[in-house]
Amino acid sequence: MNKFKVAIDGPAGSGKSTIAKEIAKIFNLYYLDSGALYRAFGYYLKKHGFDLHNENDIINALKSFDIKIIDGDYYLFDEKLDFQIRTPEIGKAASIVAKNPHVREKVNNILRKIAKNNGVVIDGRDIGTVVLPDAEIKIFLTASIKERAERRYKELIEKGENVKFEDILKDIEKRDKADSTRKIAPLKPADDAIIVDTTGKDIKTVVNEIKNIIVSKMNME
Repeated sequence: MNKFKVAIDGPAGSGKSTIAKEIAKIFNLYYLDSGALYRAFGYYLKKHGFDLHNENDIINALKSFDIKIIDGDYYLFDEKLDFQIRTPEIGKAASIVAKNPHVREKVNNILRKIAKNNGVVIDGRDIGTVVLPDAEIKIFLTASIKERAERRYKELIEKGENVKFEDILKDIEKRDKADSTRKIAPLKPADDAIIVDTTGKDIKTVVNEIKNIIVSKMNME
């Protein structure tokens, strides 16, 4: 397995997870979805009746929160997480808890521990700036807000969710504002990140673009 680290950041619907998975396959790297950890914690809080806005509830929940990553799958205790954490409701919960410094410390420590001994691709919103500031490759994905909303809408419809495009668009607008203006680790490109605009591009095109960036920067043939 390769040992270098790739940080892929960007707003909701920019294609981070899909593209990061493909890059991980190409270069035989360990894939980690930081957003899934925040979603998992938000899901855990709601499932057990904790208050997302209560500091004591969050601190107490963190003490019992147990998540494992096995072969790329996320397990909350013995529950395999998938569709449960991909709903708009849990997305909002994740955005709320991601503002909490105790939650961010917990998630960042999980990510750094795995990255310490493995070559990784991690996607999120502050990977290149906070989690892995020493990553050899830093990519910041972006796309127009309309296209990002259309992607998320299509994804949820295909999963059988009953959603409206207008609601998805408004949700992404709110998340963009919340993520970019929060005091702790706001969404922004790292100073040395390469910005890749995915508007109007298919997955294959973007993956090839990032693949070429990595090959060039790592002096691969």
